[in-house]
Amino acid sequence: MESLKGKGKGSRGALELLKEWTNWSLKKAKVATHYGFIPLIIVIGMNSDPKPHLFQLLSPV
Repeated sequence: MESLKGKGKGSRGALELLKEWTNWSLKKAKVATHYGFIPLIIVIGMNSDPKPHLFQLLSPV
C-alpha cells in the first residue's frame, strides 16, 4: 500500500505552507511598518487642528 503522504517537494503539509506564508507576510509587514511609521505620523500631524507647518512637526520643541 502506498502511504497517504507523498514524497518530494510537493509533499509539504498545509501547516508548513501556512507557517512559511505567515513568516513571509510578517517580514513584509515589519519592513512596511519600519519605513512607514514616521511618514504616517507626519501626515496625521499635518491633518490635525490647528494645522502646523512641517518645521513645527519636525522640531523637538
